[in-house]
Amino acid sequence: MYIGIDHGTTAIRFACETGHFKISREDAREFKFSDLERLCPVDEIDGISVCYSMGDGISAITSIGKVENRGVVSREGAGEHIGGGTRVYDEVAGSGVPAVVIPGIHRGSPTDPRFKAYSHQTSPEKIGIAYQVFLDHGGDFVVADVSSNTVTMLVSGGKIVGAFDACIFSPGTKHGALDVDAIRKIDNGEWSANEAFLHAGVGESLPADVRKSALAMFTAMECASMKLLNRDAKVALAGSMAPAIAAEVEALLQEKIFVYDEWCASIGLWKIAKEVFERKEGVLGLELDL
Repeated sequence: MYIGIDHGTTAIRFACETGHFKISREDAREFKFSDLERLCPVDEIDGISVCYSMGDGISAITSIGKVENRGVVSREGAGEHIGGGTRVYDEVAGSGVPAVVIPGIHRGSPTDPRFKAYSHQTSPEKIGIAYQVFLDHGGDFVVADVSSNTVTMLVSGGKIVGAFDACIFSPGTKHGALDVDAIRKIDNGEWSANEAFLHAGVGESLPADVRKSALAMFTAMECASMKLLNRDAKVALAGSMAPAIAAEVEALLQEKIFVYDEWCASIGLWKIAKEVFERKEGVLGLELDL
């Protein structure tokens, strides 16, 4: 049995071939490896793929025993540190069960160098989403994960080309890029840059009656911009907001889109674990370092 662990913004999701469950990041601070019995007996686990934070300290899918500092440059940056993800990672690392750490996409990644204008493009769980879309629809697609954040990735010829992270373009419900007002508050000492990021989603910046439509518009814009690099790319949406905005995104793009829910990342991650442990190969252009 293989297990995928999605370190999301609001929850940590666990999935295998036969089921899935999630716990809040706060509750995950009490996680024990034996909690995976909710999926299967722990002695039947053949391999795990796990994500942690931005994943910007590694560029290959890497055996957990080889990873330093949990695969990140620093825990400081855009996002909240609660401790649940750290606990889950450390329980997996100490279990003795074979596990790999999924990298984020950043300047050290094997992607189109033009995207490296930005230091960070996407966190590791989006690799799980992309792999599931790849299995379902082939190697040419754009996928946007829309929830607390919005992150959009382009895959061409089965390889990751690049991505827009949440702090660059489209807002999510909670987080987003820093606009002029946010910069002023930072300069005035009212907010730290991270606090500004955590208050930049449509949930705070817009009235309730236009929030969903704004998410749909900006998501469609990200997808359309990615298609400049691959006109034949299919389009998929994932994340908790995907079902709510799918129809409007489809209307804006004037093409059929494929919709996934919040479990797409953890499901794709267990399938990555199966691929790397059974075939000893990387996925989506990422190398494997066992």
